[in-house]
Amino acid sequence: MNVARILSAFLVIALTGCASTHAKNPADPLESLNRGIYQFNDGLDRAIAKPVAKGYGAIMPSFGKTMVNNFFSNLDDWLVTMNDLLQFKFLQAGSDGARVVINSTIGILGFFDVAVGLEKHDEDFGQTLGYWGLGDGPYLMLPIFGPSSLRDGIGLLVDSQPSVLRRIEHIPTRNQLYVAKAISRREQLLDQEAVLNEAAVDRYEFIRDSYLLRRKSQVYDGNPPREKFEDEFDDEENGIGKKPEPAPAIRQNGAPAAQPGKQ
Repeated sequence: MNVARILSAFLVIALTGCASTHAKNPADPLESLNRGIYQFNDGLDRAIAKPVAKGYGAIMPSFGKTMVNNFFSNLDDWLVTMNDLLQFKFLQAGSDGARVVINSTIGILGFFDVAVGLEKHDEDFGQTLGYWGLGDGPYLMLPIFGPSSLRDGIGLLVDSQPSVLRRIEHIPTRNQLYVAKAISRREQLLDQEAVLNEAAVDRYEFIRDSYLLRRKSQVYDGNPPREKFEDEFDDEENGIGKKPEPAPAIRQNGAPAAQPGKQ
């Protein structure tokens, strides 16, 4: 599985299609293309990924699933540390870096999360680009990888280059680890999918809007700026919501009284 080639090819397609594809949501100018890819991903998930994840969840004991999740999470933590540094979050980088060292040694390659006193963070290069002011760009539904955006697609491409898994030279082992990671991640989403099925009228829109809100929250560390909606701008232009100016005093003869400080 060559992550870089898949992402590069799709990003090129997305960029060339932005000018000619129209959609109702301005954040999703490639909606028709994205919906097609979503249908492909959904079909692939129903046919292969979901049944395999259910089987994995049924036969793997809880402690085994936790160990597998810890192992892959530990591999990602050093990428988190790198992005901490790129965002000048030095204290956070020290904490995340310490987690990698402790869990990779005392925790036996990360299978055990023994750095329980150190908070785990979630940073990636897409968030780093957002931290430095780069907007999401058009929303993208990536083949196999799922919801993303132009900025986050570039971030995923950059993060894939120094990935520990990508550095494994033995191709069968590397591919097996990629598959194991995907199965573990998919199994963790099974419970959330039940909520999605109950809440979503249009699954595609629900996934898109949830993804964009979540990424905005992550970029701003859980405290995104409040957006003004169009009707609020209209209200301000029309004077609605502004503090009214005091009415001028009226003299007994009916003429307005002079204001303080004015002649």
